[in-house]
Amino acid sequence: MEVILLKSLPPLGNRGDTVRVTPGYARNYLFPQRIAVLATDSNTRIYHEEEKVRTRRDIVDMRSAKDKAAKLTSVSCTITVKVGEDDKLYGSVSTADIAKELENQGFEIDKKQVLLEEPIKKIGVYTIDVKLHREVVVPIRVWVVKQ
Repeated sequence: MEVILLKSLPPLGNRGDTVRVTPGYARNYLFPQRIAVLATDSNTRIYHEEEKVRTRRDIVDMRSAKDKAAKLTSVSCTITVKVGEDDKLYGSVSTADIAKELENQGFEIDKKQVLLEEPIKKIGVYTIDVKLHREVVVPIRVWVVKQ
């Protein structure tokens, strides 16, 4: 049985590949998980049309991300926090705090787009990356100051 992969599956192939599999594997795993569809002429045409639409949408998303990136390059975030002895924070500054501060400045940034390896636990100036698109990453400055 030939199927078109809708998602990449390492043992079989990449997204969009037409592969030959056993009927049981297709019926019991690939079709219910929506990983593949039967490779008929109509399904092939539908897949290619959806791929064209996805490509156009990706181009539009990339342009808007680049526009937003141009605006974000000059932005710096200042977060005021309570501190204890030795300038250690009560708690920490997380991605949600940074996203909220950027939202206060007029940028719609989701906390998942803020790339922070671990929460900030000390006062200082940090350079944090914001991922607007899979190919567009913008560094911003985050100032953590005491209240």
